[in-house]
Amino acid sequence: MNQNKRPVFQKPKPDDFYIKLHKEVEETVLKNDYHYKQNIVKAFLFLFGYFALYGCILWLGAQTYWLYFFYVALGFNTILLFINSFHDAAHGALFKSPKNNRAFMYVLELFGTNNWLWHKRHIGLHHPLPNVPDWDIDIKQSDIIRIFPTSPLLSLHKYQHIYMWFIYPLYTLNWLYIRDFKDFFGRKDNYVKQVTKIPESEVYKLFASKIFNLVYMLILPILVLPQAWYIIFGGWIAYHVSASLVAVVALVSTHVDEDAMFPIAPKDGKMPTTWAEHQMIVTKDFSADSVVANFIYGGFTHHVAHHLFPAVAHTYYPKITPIIKKYAREYDLPYTCYPFTHAVRSHFRLLKNCGRPENILRTGEL
Repeated sequence: MNQNKRPVFQKPKPDDFYIKLHKEVEETVLKNDYHYKQNIVKAFLFLFGYFALYGCILWLGAQTYWLYFFYVALGFNTILLFINSFHDAAHGALFKSPKNNRAFMYVLELFGTNNWLWHKRHIGLHHPLPNVPDWDIDIKQSDIIRIFPTSPLLSLHKYQHIYMWFIYPLYTLNWLYIRDFKDFFGRKDNYVKQVTKIPESEVYKLFASKIFNLVYMLILPILVLPQAWYIIFGGWIAYHVSASLVAVVALVSTHVDEDAMFPIAPKDGKMPTTWAEHQMIVTKDFSADSVVANFIYGGFTHHVAHHLFPAVAHTYYPKITPIIKKYAREYDLPYTCYPFTHAVRSHFRLLKNCGRPENILRTGEL
């Protein structure tokens, strides 16, 4: 495991763009409570949808086409609930009460994973250090895919732009049944354990949530519905494929396109930019002008705003983004927004480029 010091950023100067940006956002956007209330309504709409769609599986699932329809719809709703509402609650942005945010985070246990672990992984490492090789473990997930240019190059990586089309649809299965266990029990490159000690109680919660999820999502339908078990198992797989495909669009569209920057932390840990400058350099928006994309993907379409204002509800971001763009022009800072289709294609071009050996023209090294 990398034993270099945890990276730290430069202190902002008095005329730093983020100081001015933050002040303007506070004065012109955040005083409007309408967007805060809008976010709460949206959260409970998705939460109601989750239970309603699950109920429809048990109620109408005797017909195979309805069974698959509602499993697929539930997968879609699961990710909407996660990336809009749980994500905001994890950042303390859904409710004004920290207690209510912590309570809402237990929807992640409903999905079969662990909210404590996700919080440490995402908020403890990804947000402070996005795209920093090794430290951002939201990006570095498995040796089967090479995204960081500093990661070891394996012979299989030259095909990753092809085989990841077949692996990404299994993203949530990997998350629940492989990655969680690696983060809890693995020793190789375990940055979660490097930055925190895992409480024993969270290990019990991890197993309890997975058992509970399997019981109500798979075993109970097998017991109460007339179809053969393999038909229902297929519906459960369809649920995960649906959830994975919606989630992957958000995951690959914000940090990991072919023009992505991956600033390497010096051995002394002192990064050459401020925290806010770093967020601007490594983060991108996608389909930010689309009402439909904003409703589905919440804080991911306006991802620059999310990284600069992580504790603000995502329903404020469409009002914040134009202010960010103004300061980006004034301070000559990068701001990029792609249609999601371009972002996805660009991600696979990144995979193709990262699957080939570096050469002098790409790295500038002899």
